[in-house]
Amino acid sequence: MEVLILPFFISLLTSIVLTWSIIKYFKRTNVVALDLHKKQRPKIANSGGLAVSLSIMYGLLVFISVQTFLYNKTEQMVYLFASVLSIILITIVGFLDDLDSVDVIAGKRKIRAGVNQWLKPLATLAGAVPLMAVSAGETTMTVPVFGSINFGPIYPIILIPLAVVFVSNAINLLGGFNGSEAGMGLVYCFFLGIVALRGNQLVAAAIFFSAFSALLGFLYFNWYPAKILPGDSLTYCLGAVVVSGVIIGNMERAGFITMFPFFIEFLLKLRSKFKASCLGKLRKDRRLDPPYGKKIYSWTHIIMNLGKLTEKQVTLVLILIEIFFGVLLFL
Repeated sequence: MEVLILPFFISLLTSIVLTWSIIKYFKRTNVVALDLHKKQRPKIANSGGLAVSLSIMYGLLVFISVQTFLYNKTEQMVYLFASVLSIILITIVGFLDDLDSVDVIAGKRKIRAGVNQWLKPLATLAGAVPLMAVSAGETTMTVPVFGSINFGPIYPIILIPLAVVFVSNAINLLGGFNGSEAGMGLVYCFFLGIVALRGNQLVAAAIFFSAFSALLGFLYFNWYPAKILPGDSLTYCLGAVVVSGVIIGNMERAGFITMFPFFIEFLLKLRSKFKASCLGKLRKDRRLDPPYGKKIYSWTHIIMNLGKLTEKQVTLVLILIEIFFGVLLFL
């Protein structure tokens, strides 16, 4: 447990410093996006996931150094290096998607086009390659009804890339409110980290708690009213974090439960053929109306139909939903 303390603080401090620096740099270089739930629709720095991803990397590198030089434990470090590479690669894909915001800033489009929808799953496959190369995780899984099944080579060749592509893109479907992506990520990384510790999966715990502390530093700047937006670079990064930690820690059941809100979001968005937006319609009193009336294509539509809520309140409800599923892990 004590071996996680230094990586935790390294990720936290790095996240604070990097996010603060990126805000100024991205504003100067016009890597910005419109904060769409504000009356004036201000242009603020975008793609904060880049700072989170790098902060996770630094925290995990410190963990590797401590394990290697102080405890002489190197047997699982190859999996941790693969996880770091996976997180960085998939963050780059998200960052490239964030850059396509010129038409939105110019007022020609309401929503950023980004990378083509059909290309996103193919692009995120890059994040699966490092985990596939080292054959991370146990090939034997307990499947409901069928019991314990050894998937053999199917696990690294098929199941790992499917998990990376699906989870990263599912997390990317739900967001758009100040603090929502980072806030929900904070919750599921914390609960998955606790599960990893209880199962004596120290490497998986290092991944989740490094991500937790990096998100904590980022959320200070991303909370309402945000000074920086997360962008797809954060949601894709968090997808790689979850899959890497779950696979290395053999925590598929815990991963499924904490990701269940995003599976539901996937099904809701499927009803609209992935054309519906999570965003609300801003009223004069700064509260939000559901964009499609009583039609439900997202968790956020359900929440906004409950009452006239502000952006901050929608974010808090999303975080509470994730807390509920996190608590289910221990019931």
